[in-house]
Amino acid sequence: MNNWMKSLTNIGLPQSFHITYIVEILILTVIIYELLIWVKNTRAWTLLKGIVVVTVLALGSYFFHLTTLTWIMSKTAGVLVTVVVIVFQPELRRALEQLGRKNIIFSIFGPATVRAEEDRRSLDKINSEIVRAVYEMGKVKTGALIVMEKQVILNEYERTGIPIDAQISSQLLMNIFEHNTPLHDGAVFIRNQRIVAATCYLPLSDNMELSKELGTRHRAGVGISEVSDSLTIIVSEETGAVSIAEGGLLKRDVGQDELKKKLSEITQGIEEGKRKKLMGRIKNERKTDA
Repeated sequence: MNNWMKSLTNIGLPQSFHITYIVEILILTVIIYELLIWVKNTRAWTLLKGIVVVTVLALGSYFFHLTTLTWIMSKTAGVLVTVVVIVFQPELRRALEQLGRKNIIFSIFGPATVRAEEDRRSLDKINSEIVRAVYEMGKVKTGALIVMEKQVILNEYERTGIPIDAQISSQLLMNIFEHNTPLHDGAVFIRNQRIVAATCYLPLSDNMELSKELGTRHRAGVGISEVSDSLTIIVSEETGAVSIAEGGLLKRDVGQDELKKKLSEITQGIEEGKRKKLMGRIKNERKTDA
């Protein structure tokens, strides 16, 4: 036991245990987690990769005794910190504002049912934005093609368009499909409640049973549903009617309530799939530990 306590002392760890250690670990965990989320969602991710490269270069110069390079890095380190703060001032300010608005204790220890309720309300709002945009475009006969991804990721078709990665809003969707705009021709892809790409090309269906009066937009909507589990929303440019394609089948003249119900089923299915994957991963980890 004495040898074990002595080894702890040699590496700088305390020999006695205090409850404050747990508090410090929890605080540091929250800080690191929030910092990583902020880095992921801002330009700081690119900066972090640059910092890693500079750090590796500095360590290399130190271990290989490159005195000139080491001296330059040591003298410019303080300046680089100041430059980072200046360049990323908007992101830092936004992060502090979000920190001030966020109830950290409740977000960590609050009941999961409340968080689930907030997620459900957010999904309902997104679905309402999509439905509003679709039927507003239908009123003025603006053609639209919206692909809702489910479990199958359609990167090969998204790459044919222009990446967007934007929050869903009815105004944005209507602006994308507005006549004579750069992004109006083609399909919009939605994944994880975000618009990920626009003006994408889709495969056309070869189904000979489709009505001859249907144009390329409808055939493309059916075509993508034949090769994936996606749901495609189509707004006719000739009639303004709304149709949905799923599993290679086309349903025409869909009402608002029916479309909203269909979108709710999709989002609930996606969230349920995520929960099942998470629980399966946890079970596998427990089996591995056992």
